[in-house]
Amino acid sequence: MKHAAFAGRLLILGFGSIGQGVLPLILRHIDIPRDRIAILTAEERGREVAEEYGIRFVVEPVTRDNAAALVGSMLGSGDFLLNLSVDVSSVELMKLCQRLGALYLDTVVEPWAGGYTDPTRTPSQRSNYAMREEAVALREAFRGGPTSVTAHGANPGLVSHFVKQALLDIARDTGAPVASPPPAADRAAWAAIAQRLGIRVIHIAERDTQVGRRPKKPGEFVNTWSVDGFVGEGCQPAELGWGSHEKALPSDGHRHGFGCDAAIYLMRPGASTRVRSWTPLEGPMHGFLITHNESISMADYYTLRDASGAVTYRPTAHYAYHPCDDAVLSIHELAGKNWIMQPEKRLMTDEITAGMDELGVLLMGHARGAYWYGSRLTIEEARRAAPHNNATSLQVTAAVLAGVIWAMENPRRGLVESDEIDHARILGICAPYLGEVVGVYSDWTPLRDRGVLFPEELDAADPWQFRNFRVT
Repeated sequence: MKHAAFAGRLLILGFGSIGQGVLPLILRHIDIPRDRIAILTAEERGREVAEEYGIRFVVEPVTRDNAAALVGSMLGSGDFLLNLSVDVSSVELMKLCQRLGALYLDTVVEPWAGGYTDPTRTPSQRSNYAMREEAVALREAFRGGPTSVTAHGANPGLVSHFVKQALLDIARDTGAPVASPPPAADRAAWAAIAQRLGIRVIHIAERDTQVGRRPKKPGEFVNTWSVDGFVGEGCQPAELGWGSHEKALPSDGHRHGFGCDAAIYLMRPGASTRVRSWTPLEGPMHGFLITHNESISMADYYTLRDASGAVTYRPTAHYAYHPCDDAVLSIHELAGKNWIMQPEKRLMTDEITAGMDELGVLLMGHARGAYWYGSRLTIEEARRAAPHNNATSLQVTAAVLAGVIWAMENPRRGLVESDEIDHARILGICAPYLGEVVGVYSDWTPLRDRGVLFPEELDAADPWQFRNFRVT
């Protein structure tokens, strides 16, 4: 099915696993001549995929010095920049697209090379919170201009739409159905639904069980998606949206002192911070509290304030990520080397023999306890659905495709975050590529089976306090 027709040019910047995976989906679902598509990338990887589909492939790294001239030479008014690169400033590319009159989408607010780990910057300055604040500060200047969709992959991106569907499901199942879902732009209406339902905590709860035919070896980082991307965000400070129900900051927790104040950071890397969470197939698990844009954008989007501006409601929101087992071993080795990357990297794609990515959102605190809503996609289903994808990448590429189509359908919306997009439209486009999409209730809490072998300092009166989730 062709969801959209596009008369302009499409420039794909960066062609790693997500670029290679989304290209066949674009050709399948968007009516655009192949000679109107070009790929600009920093390395040769992926050339054979581009040649398979007859797409122009240009190898030239984008830098601070050449970004405007290089990218600008390949874009103009009415064109589209799909930014899937690393180490290239998303904010600068968005500004460039506004000047050119081009549409834009990325999957993360990316800094220039070294921005995630620059020791001359404070942890707050190299946080996702700071990078998001820099991006959303463009909102007023972009108003009414070409659409720039920021941070719309699987997470951030798809999971924001899962949250809205989960809220509607919980409302229906607890006897408080929402007759007509509010428009995505009505943040206060959606926040009021979450508050009325009693949502205290939102986890992006993910378990990746994919395995390859050869195990990780010493000195090698193995992952099912971008190694550089995972290590970069894993070395940033752990970050979470900070709910209005939380009683006290963690001892290593800090506010940023600027911006929306919807989130805090911990004075330690996300890849060394673990939290308790739950998914339907895995059950209770320990996941990494990796910083992600959606942890902040969700907390901000679902905030309610009184007439004085004081916060009256906000959920705690954060990632709880259990990557594939080889990636867990890789993180353990990386931490032992004081966060210096291993000399070898391996992205698992064709070598994967079994497993799935169980990606969803876990909404907690409501009348039914906890509700997980999301995608359970096996490697076999992913391979049947689309070429050049594994289970992890297809959840991303489907959401990238949907975001691109939405931007083409809504070309003059200025700067837009995932939470502000029509969730039903996005989920409808993504549905064929998500495997089994399910909603499952649970009575799990982070207090379950605690304090049995050793005493623990817990808040038994309120299971939804962050101190109960954190693994110490």
